[in-house]
Amino acid sequence: MADASETESTDTPIHVESEAHLDELVADTSVLLVDFYADWCGPCRLLEPAIETVAADTSAGVAKIDVDEAPALAREFGVRGVPTLLLLADGDPVERRVGLEDETTLRTLIDEHRR
Repeated sequence: MADASETESTDTPIHVESEAHLDELVADTSVLLVDFYADWCGPCRLLEPAIETVAADTSAGVAKIDVDEAPALAREFGVRGVPTLLLLADGDPVERRVGLEDETTLRTLIDEHRR
C-alpha cells in the first residue's frame, strides 16, 4: 500500500491529519496555504470553492486543517476563529487572514511569496 504522500494530489486541498503530516507538507512545499476550518462554520463552507480552485490552478500546496479534529495544531498556530488562512513560505508564516477571502486575493498572496 502506498503511503499518504504518494497518493495525495497537489491539485486538490490536502486534509492534514497530524502535526507530523503538516511538517511533511511544509518540508515538501515552498509555498503552502493552510486553511483552518470547521464543518459547522458557514463562512468556511463559502470559502471552500475558492480554496479548491486555488489548489487546482496554482503550484502552491493547499492544506486544510479541521480545528475540531486537530485542536493542538490550531493552538500551535494561534487560531482563534475560523476560517483562518495561513500562508507559509519556506516553512515560515508570512501571511495570516481571518474570515472570508476571495480567490483573487488568495492568488495574489501566493504569487507575492513564490520564488
